[in-house]
Amino acid sequence: MTRPRLLESIMALLNFRRSAQPGTATQNTAEVEALMQGYSIEVMPRTAEKVADFRAILPVGTRVYIAHIDGTPISDMVATAARLRAEGMEPMPHFPSRIIADRQELTDWISRYQGEADVKQALLLGGGVSTPKGDYDNSMQMLETGLFDGFTRLHVAGHPEGNRDIDPDGGQRVILDALRWKQGYAREAGVKMAIVTQFAFEAKPVIAWAQDLRDQGITLPVHLGVAGPAKLQTLIKFAIACGVGPSLRVLQKRAKDVSKLLLPFEPTELVGELAAHKAANPDFAVERLHFFPLGGIKANADWNIANGGAAAQPAQH
Repeated sequence: MTRPRLLESIMALLNFRRSAQPGTATQNTAEVEALMQGYSIEVMPRTAEKVADFRAILPVGTRVYIAHIDGTPISDMVATAARLRAEGMEPMPHFPSRIIADRQELTDWISRYQGEADVKQALLLGGGVSTPKGDYDNSMQMLETGLFDGFTRLHVAGHPEGNRDIDPDGGQRVILDALRWKQGYAREAGVKMAIVTQFAFEAKPVIAWAQDLRDQGITLPVHLGVAGPAKLQTLIKFAIACGVGPSLRVLQKRAKDVSKLLLPFEPTELVGELAAHKAANPDFAVERLHFFPLGGIKANADWNIANGGAAAQPAQH
């Protein structure tokens, strides 16, 4: 299928129509700047290689998650973490349970991260494969090993729109039970813990999900995933691959003009709505934003610099 025909098929699937009316963006506000303080961002070793110096695009001390895609050598992961540490950032590597063979391999990873990159924080999650390659099926099993006792901060995954790999019916029951267990672990271990989520495009469902967490007795802070600026077709591809089905309606609503498929979609409105809600409701569970730079790290960093105020300015500017 040719590229134009492929785009036509995507638009037909999502019921896109042409329109001459461009979308409107929420203006930058003090509330947005407040919510963006202490934001985090995600890289992979191969995307990090494209950045000459992280100090030129990120504030000093920025938490940078390092995604561990199945097949990535641990040496590449550790080297990326060490580089981030050397450039004044706070590396937080992923530990995907289902791609780790056994306790020996997990011990080796932790030892290398701590010894070569002074890693003190980690994201524990199931991982992007459906069948475990070794002894671990979920993050709780890794926590039970006791190997993360020396870490100062541990983050776990959250799913505002559900995750059928965890709850096949698309519900939240199994996910909520797991979060209660992890919250209890954090309390007993005395470690800082937060829920970092998959990216979302719509504020209202996120707000409802966050309130439901509190109603269910889960008090862990939420670091909400936000897709950085990217072309619409890029976001559609990642949204489908990551199971962000319900949020596709937002892309459908915004992409009224075919030409917008070639223009960046920015998270301005989403962040603005969340920031306004946070300002009006200080107890709102979302404490920080975590950016997925689907359109490139530089593009995401530029958007953050433009919208995040003084706290979002890079270390070198």
